[in-house]
Parts: sequence; C-alpha cells; structure tokens
Amino acid sequence: MKPVAGIGLRSPHLAEIGRDRPAAGFLEIHAENHLGGSPAGQAIERLRESYELSIHAVGLSLGSADDLDEAHLARVAALVRRLKPALVSDHLSWSVHGGRYFNDLLPLPYTEEALEVVVRNVGCLQEALGRQVLIENPSCYLAFGHSTLTEPEFLAELVRRSGCGLLLDLNNVVVTAHNLRLDPCDWLSGLPGEAITEYHLAGHAVNDADGEPILIDDHGSRVGDEAWALFGEAVRRYGARPTLIEWDTDIPALSVLLEEAAKAEQVIQHAESDAARAA
Repeated sequence: MKPVAGIGLRSPHLAEIGRDRPAAGFLEIHAENHLGGSPAGQAIERLRESYELSIHAVGLSLGSADDLDEAHLARVAALVRRLKPALVSDHLSWSVHGGRYFNDLLPLPYTEEALEVVVRNVGCLQEALGRQVLIENPSCYLAFGHSTLTEPEFLAELVRRSGCGLLLDLNNVVVTAHNLRLDPCDWLSGLPGEAITEYHLAGHAVNDADGEPILIDDHGSRVGDEAWALFGEAVRRYGARPTLIEWDTDIPALSVLLEEAAKAEQVIQHAESDAARAA
C-alpha cells in the first residue's frame, strides 16, 4: 500500500462514504464488527471498488497463554479472504482466559516466557491467514516489576522471531511515555524501523488520579500536538507509511476525520522534505 492517510470506517459514516466516495487513502474496519453477514458488510464489499482496506482485529488475544480461539480465528480468516485487505493487524495484548472474553486490551509482562507465547500465537495467526500481520504497540498505564525487556526490545524480538510487521501507534507511545515517565523519542529509537508497516494516530483524554494527570487512550478527539510531533519524528527517522486516523468514541462528522487525514498527509510531506534536505 502507498504511504497515504486513511480513516477508520465507522457505521455513522458508512452511507455517506458509499454515496459520495470522498478522497481517502484507505479505509480501516474492525474485524470483530463484521464477522457475520450483514448489510454493512455488503456495503463494505462494494467500497472495495474505490478504496483499499485495512482490517484491524481487537479480539484475537495474541498475548494469552491459552491457544488462539479456533472458531474466532476461522471467522477472522474468512473475513480476510473475502475482503482481501492490504493490511491486517492486531494488538500486543491479551483479552481471553479460560474461554472468557474481557472487554479490554490487557497488558502483559515483557519477559521471555510472554515473548514465547506471543511468538507462538502470531505464528498461528499468520499461518491461518497465509500472510504477514502487523502488531500494534499498546497504551500502557502500569509497568510490570518483573519485566526483563523494554517494550521496544520485546517488539523487536517479536519481529525477529515471528516475521510479523509493526503497526506503530504514535498516540499510544505518547500515552505510555507520559504514564510511565519515559522519553518518547528514546522509545522510538529501540524499534526496528524496517519492520514498521503502518502508523496510527488518535486523540486521548486526560484523567486525574489523586492529583496526577493520567493519559487515557480513548480515541475520542483530534490528534494531540505531542502525537503530531512524534509522528513527524517517526516519519523523518523511518520514512512514510500508510497512516490511519482512529476515532472510536464521540464520533464527529466525516469531514473532521478527513481534515485529520489531510493534516497527516501534510506532516508526511514536510517530514520527507526535511529528510531529503538533510541527506
């Protein structure tokens, strides 16, 4: 896929996009919203005539010590075969234990034992799909005391052992760096840049925790200044990639998402110009 900016396809905008076909680099859908047959699914298939698609899963639970849910995996694989997206991704997290699903992307410790689990599950996923998948860095609100690897080290080793790609979410880096008192640019430096295949951008909320501000990755507002700045830094370091604007709560008018995507295109152009002058 070309390094263009796309938007998340949300149900309030489906009819408008189907009617007007606005300019957007690509459209992303959440896999779990479209595993069954529905009129929305049929509309998305028609949109393939005008847009490349990305499928972003949220429920495969790649960090779970349990094996992948075979029934769920089969439904995701069937969706991928039907829609033939340019990109497929999920998260570095877990959400299933003992057959029970939790409505969250839960963290895992960055240890050798956890790494072996994720490598195994990513391998099963890629084998089932017959293609590479991208793994997204999470938003973190705590750090496990017994972790032996940093998050970038964990991701780099996951890439090396499984052959997966990386979906670099810049807002998640901002949230993690703030909450765990890290330097976001140092965080970026630990990644294998050649494995980054897609960028995500989103907004976050600020909550008060006994007088301490905590950033919450809620995808409910425009991309913040820190995320825009870090996005520009990532593009300068690693190059342009397909870039998605995520917005999942308090969903605005479609025009707002398209404005954010246009801004992402401008950041890409400026960062590439800066890199060319530096070279």
